[in-house]
Amino acid sequence: MWRNIASNAVSFLVVALFLLGGVIIWGRAEYTAQGPLDQAICLQVKSGSNMRRVSNDLAEQGAVSSAAIFRMGADYQDKTSQLKAGSFLVQPGTSMEEIVDTVTRGGASTCGTEVVYRIGVNRVSVQVRELDPATSRFVERAEFTPGADDVPEIYTQTKAQNDTRFRIAVAEGVTSWQIVESMKAMDVLEGSAGEVPAEGSLAPDSYEVRPGDTRASVVARMEAAQEARLAEAWEARDPDLPIESPEDLLTLASIVEKETGVAEERRQVASVFVNRINQGMRLQTDPTVIYGITRGEGVLGRGLRRSELRAETPYNTYVIDGLPPTPIANPGRESLMAAAQPDESPYIFFVADGTGGHAFAVTLAEHNENVARWRQIEAERGAAAAGNASTGGTD
Repeated sequence: MWRNIASNAVSFLVVALFLLGGVIIWGRAEYTAQGPLDQAICLQVKSGSNMRRVSNDLAEQGAVSSAAIFRMGADYQDKTSQLKAGSFLVQPGTSMEEIVDTVTRGGASTCGTEVVYRIGVNRVSVQVRELDPATSRFVERAEFTPGADDVPEIYTQTKAQNDTRFRIAVAEGVTSWQIVESMKAMDVLEGSAGEVPAEGSLAPDSYEVRPGDTRASVVARMEAAQEARLAEAWEARDPDLPIESPEDLLTLASIVEKETGVAEERRQVASVFVNRINQGMRLQTDPTVIYGITRGEGVLGRGLRRSELRAETPYNTYVIDGLPPTPIANPGRESLMAAAQPDESPYIFFVADGTGGHAFAVTLAEHNENVARWRQIEAERGAAAAGNASTGGTD
């Protein structure tokens, strides 16, 4: 009898082990298999949360087939204690293994709410926006001017959340003074930015910041980025480029940046200035004259006067030969590369064409025709604006 009992026990143990092995294999397959989620979600992991809460949240949102398998998989990989707070975008079909990796790897949040401090040439604003997981597009919740008295309540609430992302978006063509002045009103930053950095030395880009970061540290990041970009452009410059130093390349790039907002035109605009330098012609570009007046501290807000175009200043390229003594703004990467590798063209003139771009010309006669067309467009627009103003609206 005891022999039969022992035999049955062994058989039972073998079957149990076999079944356990099957369960483990099945569980492993479930853990690594494509997940059941059919529409992207934003998974919020609050500070102090744990893997049980996260797994239950995922199960409720239909992102995992089993909360228990999710937790066991995290335990097996020794990742349970590595859970990070934040907001994480979970795409359709993401496996449990991939989700565990996402919420334990850390780094910046990939969804949820973010605050963007935008530094533009003509305007500075604060934008509160939230990512819509279904479309992967941000939906604006509020926008206001930094330092304003009527700060939206949603900004105060969003700023207090520990998973909110903060970014500073610097547009191409802003001046160093504009950047430093704008950062003074960004209340997530601390300390002074110090003296205004050299013009052109700050890289226009989007910079992730955290509450408590110092203004000086952000400026240092911008300087390091621009230094690297300038070195890259200088290394890649055309061998016959009539530019003697990286500093002069930076100055030329800043002029290109201020002359056109059309990306496809940058190398063509650069070619005009290079052709003028090669032919010993003056650059004759309005943005340098404007910089000589404002020194980059704000926008001129009016047209140039004839007396200003005739004034002998270091930045008046209608009067001086060659480049001005410094950059006139902070150029972006594309303008740097356009200055380093301009198009090969015969053009030495260009003027606005009414579409946002420019009409280019080889001869003065062609240029004068283009100027006449532009003057006509300006006159027509002025007459239309006057007509709308007199009727109190637009059609």
